[in-house]
Amino acid sequence: MIRACVMGYPVAHSLSPKLHGFWLKKYNIDGAYTRQEVKPEGLRAALERLAEQGFAGCNLTIPLKEHALALMDELDGSALAAGAVNTVVMRDGRKTGYNSDGFGFLESLKAQYPQWNGARVVILGAGGAARGIIAALNEAAVGRFVLVNRSREKAEKLAGDLKLDPVMIVDWEDRAAALENATLLVNCSSLGMDGQPPLDLDLSGLPKTAAVCDIVYRPLVTKLLAEAKRRGHPVVEGLPMLLHQGRLGFRHWFGVDPAVTKELYDEITTGIT
Repeated sequence: MIRACVMGYPVAHSLSPKLHGFWLKKYNIDGAYTRQEVKPEGLRAALERLAEQGFAGCNLTIPLKEHALALMDELDGSALAAGAVNTVVMRDGRKTGYNSDGFGFLESLKAQYPQWNGARVVILGAGGAARGIIAALNEAAVGRFVLVNRSREKAEKLAGDLKLDPVMIVDWEDRAAALENATLLVNCSSLGMDGQPPLDLDLSGLPKTAAVCDIVYRPLVTKLLAEAKRRGHPVVEGLPMLLHQGRLGFRHWFGVDPAVTKELYDEITTGIT
């Protein structure tokens, strides 16, 4: 049996086990995918334990993505560009780190709103997910990034690490003003997730033509997306990003590039509001 898992803290909210379980059954693969609660200080030992137990690899979620960089034997270009690891492939005693957040986000964005405009992209958050998404968007020829984060220093470091140019850094208290002339707004933070503080953002200054994306998928329709829908903005849900980014790990661990279908979406969203 081929085994993989997702690790994070917290990790109970993760839909990855349900996602990979669906694919394992669909493609009739003898495998298992579970979840493990791991704090950053325990990540090294947890990864070694997986290797000893013969796991094919794992996904990493909040807050482990950046911590994992120094623990890999090799880093794929996606992880180097993002400065974060969300997919670990274990083979021949070596751990290779990848980042599929950017791939998953772009595939989701193209599927839900193919006419998206990257002239002025406002990003909320500067963590591991933001890094992966910004790196991918940067390759997709975004005109200008506007980074808004609760820690200005962290946003400045992200901009420097990813060599963003042009870029504007905006303090969190000025987040509403940052929406002026935006063509795409992406919440890359955990704000608005079930169990996390709400995202307090006044959308009145956001052009009606701007698309609004939220990578949070619990709840499926966040307060941000509900308000954007009410105002008439195109919206991009967070769950399809998870479905698409899961393809990379599944392909490496189980040998199949799985399809993201309506059947999968309906199965994953059963019981979720």
